[in-house]
Order: sequence, then structure tokens, then C-alpha cells
Amino acid sequence: MTIRQLSVFVENKTGHLNEILSVLARNNININALTVADSSDYGLLRMLVSDPEKAVEALQEEHYSVRIHEVLSLEMGAAPGSMSKILDLFTAAGLFIEYVYAFSFGSKSVLVIRTNNKEKAVEVIEKNNLKTIRESDLKATL
Repeated sequence: MTIRQLSVFVENKTGHLNEILSVLARNNININALTVADSSDYGLLRMLVSDPEKAVEALQEEHYSVRIHEVLSLEMGAAPGSMSKILDLFTAAGLFIEYVYAFSFGSKSVLVIRTNNKEKAVEVIEKNNLKTIRESDLKATL
């Protein structure tokens, strides 16, 4: 039902993002999805990777602040409004969406969500028969 996501604090300076990506590349870790939220001083890099534990170890060895978080990962349709329909279900249940991002792999579109209440979000997913994406689904595409 959940998938592990890396969150890495990045100093907002030229080349720092690429340094992190280079660490992952040297350790043969594939990035399935990536998003960056930034401020004037730092950025928060969120990634789904092929081997979260190995990625954390490699990044910590290079003195990066990194954590693993569980997020919800759902398959969604490619038609206009698909994301809105899914998010409407969470809104109707009174859930706050902390953040969301989407990506594609193969012929699938994937929605990644972090809510303020994972247990209630899981209830929404089960009640509405939403299809979840697991880490093994992502690894199968490599």
C-alpha cells in the first residue's frame, strides 16, 4: 500500500543536486521519480529509487541529511481529470494533502501522495478500489 521515498536536504547552490545524483549513479541506484521543493537557502529533494536503503547509506557516507518516508503510490488514468477525481476522494474524507507529485513509467501514470492521516487514506483507497503501486512494480520496469 505504501512505497518508500527518500527525502534529502540540499543546499540551494549550483551543482549540489548533481552531486547527489552522482552519488546515486556511482552506487548503481536508479531514480524512478524525483521532485524538488526549494526556498532561497535550501531545497528538499524527494525521490523514489531502486534501492532506498543503499541510497541512504551512500548519501549519509557523503554527509547528506536523508530520511526514508512512507508515501502512498497510486495508479491513475491518463485522461484529463484523473488526478482530480482521486484527490476529490481524499478531500471528501477530510484528509489534508501535505504534498503530491506524479510521474509515468511504462504505460502507467503514478500519483504519489502524503497525507496528514495515512490510516484514513488507506481506508479511502480500499473503499474506492484504487490500484496501488508497490516498490516491486517499479523494480519490474528496470
